[in-house]
Amino acid sequence: MLTLATRPSFHTLLDALALTAVDPTPPAIIYLQTDSPPQTISREMFRRAVTGYASGLRGLGIQPGELVIIAHTQNLESIYAFWGALLIGAVPSMFPTLTEKLDADVYMQHMAELVRLSAVKAVLTTDEFAPQLQTAVTCLVYGSKEIGRLEIRDSISNLQSLVSQSPDPQSIAFLQHSSGTTGMQKGVALTHTAVLNQLAAYSDALHLHAQDVIVSWLPLYHDMGLIAGFLLPLVQGIPLVLMSPFDWVSHPALLLRAIHDYQGTLCWLPNFAYNHCARRIRARDKEGLSLASMRLFINCSEPVRYDSHQLFLAAFAENGIRPEILGVSYAMAENTFAVTQTVPGRTAVLDTIDEQSLTHKQYAQPVAADHPQAAVKVSCGPVIAGTEVAVWDADGRTLPDRCVGEIAIRSNCMLTEYYRRPDLRPFVNGWYKTGDKGYMVGDQVFVIGRAKDLIINAGKNVYPQDIEAIVNDVPGVHAGRAVCFGVPDEKEGTELIAVVAEVKTDDPAERKEINKVIRQEVARQSGVSVSFVHLVGPHWLLKTSSGKIARAANREKWQAEIGN
Repeated sequence: MLTLATRPSFHTLLDALALTAVDPTPPAIIYLQTDSPPQTISREMFRRAVTGYASGLRGLGIQPGELVIIAHTQNLESIYAFWGALLIGAVPSMFPTLTEKLDADVYMQHMAELVRLSAVKAVLTTDEFAPQLQTAVTCLVYGSKEIGRLEIRDSISNLQSLVSQSPDPQSIAFLQHSSGTTGMQKGVALTHTAVLNQLAAYSDALHLHAQDVIVSWLPLYHDMGLIAGFLLPLVQGIPLVLMSPFDWVSHPALLLRAIHDYQGTLCWLPNFAYNHCARRIRARDKEGLSLASMRLFINCSEPVRYDSHQLFLAAFAENGIRPEILGVSYAMAENTFAVTQTVPGRTAVLDTIDEQSLTHKQYAQPVAADHPQAAVKVSCGPVIAGTEVAVWDADGRTLPDRCVGEIAIRSNCMLTEYYRRPDLRPFVNGWYKTGDKGYMVGDQVFVIGRAKDLIINAGKNVYPQDIEAIVNDVPGVHAGRAVCFGVPDEKEGTELIAVVAEVKTDDPAERKEINKVIRQEVARQSGVSVSFVHLVGPHWLLKTSSGKIARAANREKWQAEIGN
């Protein structure tokens, strides 16, 4: 397996054990779908499928170094497409699929912009969607049938023949695209070396072993799903039990059933998923299920909430959930994935602090649990090997323990660049400024929120400026006089979306219609739901001295006005 000790023997992702291990019989992937029997894909079947897809891409003229976007509904074909592209030296990138929540025209516009900025060679998608997409983009678009005609299926001996030469370990292996609501053009470019460094260090931090089984429902276009729930198990040659995120959201008990049936040991979840499982899984659906095989549920992607962990623990203690298996990782695409990881087998470190001191003094002052302003923060653990973390003030100076500042990281698994975006410079003297606020206590990293205005809504990154742009186009809204911000939802363990907009009318019926249109347009164009719409008169919104809408100040004003 790939560890820090064996790292020199792995040169590129094509050394993945799912492709190279001597024994071809163990399962590489077990794919689950509702109303369908499980599909078990052995290593040999995986190699044949990847080889076939690679030959199809080669037959289409895809060359090494060319960018290929994979825009399928998440299924086995999207997995084979990704590895097939890697096999011939192309640069694959998983992309969110078009769903019924998104307006097709808006999606097409954003895909066209991605193609233009990133010089995409081809988009791989479904046969049904390909003709429609081809009218919107300037690159080639291929459906499944066209690639299938060119696939080689007879022998895995073609595996090596498709690799004209071993890829340069320093070449770009794939892109992870930032997961904003509408503007998805910022591609995080990662080399083979960076990804292997991450997987080696993270595997050691997880105490990964050959008997592990990873269970995941996460979308493959997100770093948590792509790295932890996809690349890690296939590179390491351990089974991956995978299901559709759409199936999981509708039937969250599928996750527990999969863990029970396949003796799962590792599973990554965003914070909202703990609440979703605890509140949506019925007693009869968890009856008789054992989760005792689990070594770690790992909370990442959102700020970690202590109450979400407690809710999950209470709901599933009788099924084998214990405090020490509720782990935490601080992760981001720019570092390939993990920055930190709590120690397996140990309960995550908790820090009880004065919330007012944190908010107003930017200092995490320890207090007793019965303090009137006590708040429990959950540590994300220590940094993994090869990664450094610092907490900086506004001038880039390192702050002492418990002082809140912006988290900066430096590592050997960092992005090379934002792909074909020379206007974006991610590094400051070799460090990456994350935009996250947090503090440290010894080797423990605590993440408390965003320095930027990013909203995390049900596991999705929502950029307020994207929502504001939609609202500003709604008839009746004063253009440029709308603000969007997140509101913590204690019950669900996520953030709700609030919009405040200045309008030109006092008529109640007209305001009711504007309110409805705002909700409809945001849902149509971004796929997220607005929980609060507050319409106000002219000059209500506060701006900064430079003329920008002040989100934090307007959030406070809104909360004071509605009595929240």
